Amino acid sequence: MTNPTAAMIVIGDEILSGRTRDSNMHHLAGELSEVGIDLKEVRVIGDDRGVIIAAVQALSKAFDHVFTSGGIGPTHDDITADCIAAAFNRAIDVRDDARSILAAFYEKNGTDLNTARLRMARIPEGAELIENPVSAAPGFKLENVHVMAGVPSVFQAMVASVLPTLTGGAKLISETLRIERGEGDIAGPLGEVAEAHPALSIGSYPFQRNGVFGAHVVIRGNDAEDINSAMSQLKAIFG
Repeated sequence: MTNPTAAMIVIGDEILSGRTRDSNMHHLAGELSEVGIDLKEVRVIGDDRGVIIAAVQALSKAFDHVFTSGGIGPTHDDITADCIAAAFNRAIDVRDDARSILAAFYEKNGTDLNTARLRMARIPEGAELIENPVSAAPGFKLENVHVMAGVPSVFQAMVASVLPTLTGGAKLISETLRIERGEGDIAGPLGEVAEAHPALSIGSYPFQRNGVFGAHVVIRGNDAEDINSAMSQLKAIFG
């Protein structure tokens, strides 16, 4: 049985310009691995309506789950919610349950729920809200697309809200072997091990420390017995 698959869309001109460093992909990849959902693709795109719509439509058809980050705030360039609605031909407007969440949060903090903040209560028709315990403004799920904030603390809280609702598969297992030989020396035998264990992902990551050349060989997969067998084969070759 294969694990469910996922893709992520990181949305924001500030990511592409280098003004903001994205940490959400790293967090999501780790969390999905823990529950047995395989992250297969990540796209980083700008605040462009046509590009967002096209990416959502393509990835929602190709994978079991899609996660987006960014573009659901109160400013004019936060267009993700509208684009998700358009991607699935849904209407979008301020929804009473989302408005109530925001109204309670801002009243408690002595802040007005102005027109800009009310934008964050605009939810596509038929979407389910995603809880935001950090700053209240909810994310939402439409079809198989989970739409979440770009601020890392809020994104992480939303991921924690979503994951218990998803059905995962086998947890990803990872084992590493340090080999003090150049990649040119280990490439042939490593290829033979990879061919003998097609269900596993085997990667070689070179290093140079204190004049020593070598590589960390990382074996990833869902079958502990298969991983142990591949690791034994590597150790028999390289010691």
